[in-house]
Amino acid sequence: MLELDRPSPTVAEALETRRSTRAFLSTPVSRETIVEILRLASRAPSGSNIQPWRVHVVTGEPLRRLGDAMQRAYLADEPGHAREYDYYTDPLFEPYLGRRRACGWGLYGLLGIARGEKDRMKAQRAKNYNFFGAPVGMVFSIDKRLEIGSWMDYGMFLQSIMLAARGFGLHTCPQASIAEFPRIVRSHLAIGDDFTVVCGMALGYRDPQAEVNGFQPERLEVEEFATFV
Repeated sequence: MLELDRPSPTVAEALETRRSTRAFLSTPVSRETIVEILRLASRAPSGSNIQPWRVHVVTGEPLRRLGDAMQRAYLADEPGHAREYDYYTDPLFEPYLGRRRACGWGLYGLLGIARGEKDRMKAQRAKNYNFFGAPVGMVFSIDKRLEIGSWMDYGMFLQSIMLAARGFGLHTCPQASIAEFPRIVRSHLAIGDDFTVVCGMALGYRDPQAEVNGFQPERLEVEEFATFV
């Protein structure tokens, strides 16, 4: 049985125990631990070693203010906010549409939120914007002049953070939702218009009593996505 709350001693166990955690304890994470996680993640490969990542680490009162501002804007359907890049195609098509729906309905179903309960769905989604109560929020940005190869490099950096966190008994949740409010993020973190807000990430100790943390969407079998020649 996997031990989700202890430090993962191997890469294999870190991969197996990584979860998109949506409820955190208030237990603080030391700055030294955060620095070490980022140092380890900075070993991620990038084309010609250009290292395109830029990270703002937010804690304490600045994190609360940022989260409150995004939540207010979301809950009020405040106009003038939009992600600066397309995360999904529009419309999304099969088989990807089915997988996305299964993930969403699986999460809501676990929480007892039925189809059509839009207010409860919105309330659950609003928790994204305060980083699910995590004591640490990270916001990632990238120079707008960089191309898709650097975005590929960025994905490896983000995954490295999540795996390194497991080595310290910590959990994470990568959050594309944070990029939906770039104007608010810029005003709080002084990110210039020459950088794209890529995503956020919650970091902390998972709440083992929170029902939402029991959600784990299914993964494809290797035979379904790999071709051996």
